[in-house]
Amino acid sequence: MTPCALVTGASRGVGRALVDELLARDVRVIAAVRRVEASDLVGVDVVPLDLADPASLAELGGRVAGLTDRLHRVYNVAGVLHGPGMRPEKRLEDLDPRVLHDVFAVNAFGPIAVVQAVLPLLRHTDPAVVVNLSARVGSIGDNGLGGWYGYRASKAALNQLTRTLAVELRRRAPNVVAVAYHPGTVDTDLSRPFTKGYAGRVFSRQEAARYLLQVTDGLGADDSGGFFAWDGAPIPW
Repeated sequence: MTPCALVTGASRGVGRALVDELLARDVRVIAAVRRVEASDLVGVDVVPLDLADPASLAELGGRVAGLTDRLHRVYNVAGVLHGPGMRPEKRLEDLDPRVLHDVFAVNAFGPIAVVQAVLPLLRHTDPAVVVNLSARVGSIGDNGLGGWYGYRASKAALNQLTRTLAVELRRRAPNVVAVAYHPGTVDTDLSRPFTKGYAGRVFSRQEAARYLLQVTDGLGADDSGGFFAWDGAPIPW
C-alpha cells in the first residue's frame, strides 16, 4: 500500500519542500493550504485549512476522509511568528492579548485540532507518525534569553499538547508515534527577518525537509511524546 501523508502549511517554506521530498519517495500527499485557489502544487490532493478558523478545522476530517481511508504520517508544519500587526515581543510592555490569542490559535490549538480531526484515519494497524513542528525557543529549560513571549509560550503549549497526545495514543492507537520537532533555523519567510547576524547554521528549506524525514524514519514507539531537534537529539522541556 502506498503510504499517505497529510502536510499542513504545504504551500510555502518547509511545508512545500516537505511535499516535494515526500513525492520523490512515492508517498501520496494531501496538502492543506489556506488558499486553494492560489496553490500551484502539482501531483497532490489539496484541501483548504485555516488553523485559526474553527469551521475550517471542523471540515478537515471529512475532506481528508473523502480522499483516503488511512493516514500514515501527519506533519503539522504551519506556524506563525510575525505578520501585519504582529512581531516577536522584546519586552513585557509589547504584549497584546489579541495577538497572543492569534499566535496560540495557529501554533498550539490548530495542530492538535488537526490531529483530532483525522484521528480515525490514523487508527489502523500500520505504523504511523504525527510530527508537530515546534521550536527550541519553546523549551522552558533552554530559555536563557527571554523575549518572544507569544511564540515561546505557544510552542511550549504545543509541546505539552503533543506529550499529552502521545500518552493517550499509547492506549487508543499504539501504532502512532507523536513527537514535537525543532527543524533548526531555516531560510524561510518566518525566520529570515531574524537571521541577520545569526552565528548558527541556517538550513535551506530542502535541507530542513530532508532532516525532518530522516528523524521521522528513525522514530520508534519509545520516542513517542518526545521533543527532538533536526539532528535527532532530544531537547529539554
